[in-house]
Amino acid sequence: MIAQTYSRVIPAPVRARIDSRVLITPRGVQIALGGFWLLAGLLQFQSYMYSSAFLTQVIEPSAAGSPSFIGGPILTFAHFYGHDLALWNTLAAELQCALGLGLILSKKTVRATLLVSFLWAFWVWWMGEGFATVFSPTPVSPLMGAPGAVLLYGLIGLLVWPTSREPECSAADAGPLGDRGGCVVWSLLWVEAAYLWLLHVDRTQNAVGDQLRMMASGSPHVLASWENSVAGVTQGHGEAIAIVLAIVSFGIAAGVWTRAREIVLLASILLSLAYWVLGQSLGGPFWIGSATDVNSGPLLVLLALALISQPRLKLRARREPASNVNRPQPAADG
Repeated sequence: MIAQTYSRVIPAPVRARIDSRVLITPRGVQIALGGFWLLAGLLQFQSYMYSSAFLTQVIEPSAAGSPSFIGGPILTFAHFYGHDLALWNTLAAELQCALGLGLILSKKTVRATLLVSFLWAFWVWWMGEGFATVFSPTPVSPLMGAPGAVLLYGLIGLLVWPTSREPECSAADAGPLGDRGGCVVWSLLWVEAAYLWLLHVDRTQNAVGDQLRMMASGSPHVLASWENSVAGVTQGHGEAIAIVLAIVSFGIAAGVWTRAREIVLLASILLSLAYWVLGQSLGGPFWIGSATDVNSGPLLVLLALALISQPRLKLRARREPASNVNRPQPAADG
């Protein structure tokens, strides 16, 4: 529509082409996603991942409280994985590094890499995170990282799957779901966040404070002091805070369908970063070697950036000779 408007304004003798470009490109999102996959793979090489504690403290607890058809396969997988922990953990780490490099180094490998990443993300979301314990009596709250970083890896990859389409308003616009499909994915994620905040387990008077204190117990001194300070302020106000955050989450889910879309997405970035710093301790305890990824905060930021409308119009004009029909004819002699 914008291009058509410009074409009517530009004089006929001037041949112009107007290209719509976005500052945040699908390729840029692919590279950023590759960086997250590469970091996850490098973290998998930590010595903690080669110990039995990785099974008993990370994988097996994700089955606790889940229905048997979810928790049973997790426990079976943990038992199998533990038989040759060094081998399977090394292969898992190498695969994730390969996914990261496949997205970063070449456009030619993006399709195959994303396809493998979808399968791996689903496997890890189930076997490693128990579907973020959504089906358990005590699901992880949005503050702590719900719905799980690995699910976001897959969803972002789907939004920027390479197609022949050129993005006209957002990076996701060039993907198979288009800009509208990306907004649907976004809304579903934030409606789920609102739902989780309204659950009783996240609405108790001290729920928010307890979660912050739990993360502070393994954080460096400066970060722990921030988390404990915020936990003290929230003490006894957990229900009110949960209700407010549920309303905010609903607003973020609905706001992408309004004219305030960019403002809503920027607000969601700030909220996601606040979750990441305080409730997720900058991605988990990197400092004690047990983090498997950066947690969901940065992934939600990347998803928001992929949806921000940011058209950039570039007018490139080339003057051509007018046609003989429009060229003035010389006066006749005599």
